[in-house]
Amino acid sequence: MTTVKEQDGIYLASFTRLESALNEHAPAWLPDVRHAAMESFAELGFPTTHDEEWLYTNVSAIASTPFEPARVTLTEELRQRIEQLPLANLGCSRLTFINGNYVPELSSVQELPKGVKVCSLAAALQTDGSLIERHLGQYADAKTHAFVALNTAFFEDGVFIEIPRGAVLQKPLHILQISYGAGKPAVSHPRNLIVVGETGQASIIETFVSLEEDRTFTNTVTEIVAAEGALVDYTKVQQESDAAYHYARVQVHQERSSSVATHSIQLGGLLTREEVNAVLDGEGAESHLYGLYVIAGQQHVDNHTIIDHAKPHCPSREVYKGVLDGKAQGVFNGKIIVRPDAQKTDSKQSNKNMLLSEDAIINTKPQLEIYADDVKCTHGATVGQIDPEAVFYLRSRGIGAAEAKKLLTFAFANDVMERIKYQPLREQLAARMYERLAKRS
Repeated sequence: MTTVKEQDGIYLASFTRLESALNEHAPAWLPDVRHAAMESFAELGFPTTHDEEWLYTNVSAIASTPFEPARVTLTEELRQRIEQLPLANLGCSRLTFINGNYVPELSSVQELPKGVKVCSLAAALQTDGSLIERHLGQYADAKTHAFVALNTAFFEDGVFIEIPRGAVLQKPLHILQISYGAGKPAVSHPRNLIVVGETGQASIIETFVSLEEDRTFTNTVTEIVAAEGALVDYTKVQQESDAAYHYARVQVHQERSSSVATHSIQLGGLLTREEVNAVLDGEGAESHLYGLYVIAGQQHVDNHTIIDHAKPHCPSREVYKGVLDGKAQGVFNGKIIVRPDAQKTDSKQSNKNMLLSEDAIINTKPQLEIYADDVKCTHGATVGQIDPEAVFYLRSRGIGAAEAKKLLTFAFANDVMERIKYQPLREQLAARMYERLAKRS
């Protein structure tokens, strides 16, 4: 663990070197935000397995690798490779980023309702600085979380989405995040801010992919603000290379009668940590958290979630499922908090895991913290293997053993994928899932 602490200096030195360039075109308030975030990181340091929230996830490989930001020159060959990437084309507006930097040549935004703003965060800082100042960093706390602090200090770009009152997006907005180290350890810090006004409706899809088997580190933060009566659907698909490191924080702030659903699909990465936190800060707000992780080999996925019921009459539902093969390791730590004033809370949480090998490991810890007395809250976790009786039944119908196991595993995972509303994405994910299972059968 000493090694982790010693390597904090890599990022402190990098910030000193890059600070002036990061702030070159920034609004007047942003340099202070960056500097405060870096001071927080210097105080916190990288988490270690001595920290309860990081007990099963060792980030020393991230801390000790001298990752550097990498800019890529777009060539025709590169353009063609990107267009052929999995999940690159979903039939809707797309904003493309390479190593966290916006690439307008690979982006296309279809006609939007009046007043809707969709652009890169770097551009929005020049035109909507006051609005961004009101929200950026107000929900994802850089003071207490080292990776959030790093992102806040180092981010260069990301997506800014503003949906005004009553506006409805008919199709999703697709954010395509591409990691490409070109043979060198590359880091990116994408930062997204999504603000949906009263009764506004929006669907956002964010996909993370790799061009090659590079050793990259993606450190991304997304803040979602849902005003009164807003409806937001956010889907994040992580399918980076098996050599990639990935940290993500999705922070949701909900006001009265809003409804937000998040879908987390994790298929790639060597080491992944994802934190999805929702604060229900208005009466009648509703939250849905869905997750699926399908991993094998040496992959490690750590899911931490918090649904914070701060006001009364707020329902929430959470379903996370995992399929683990080889020597893969998974972590699920889900917490439901019910504050003293949050009477009439109705919350259900479930984590189910299927182990396909004897060497796969899952550590699951669903939690309830209830400080109110008029609530309905349940939680539970299961860990098991493929039901041999179900396999026997399928084999008795003429289906081979390997195919039977594949079908049962797919059905287990598909329960989460079916909750994704956008059909083109759902169909592509189902096809890729079935393809992955076929390779392991």
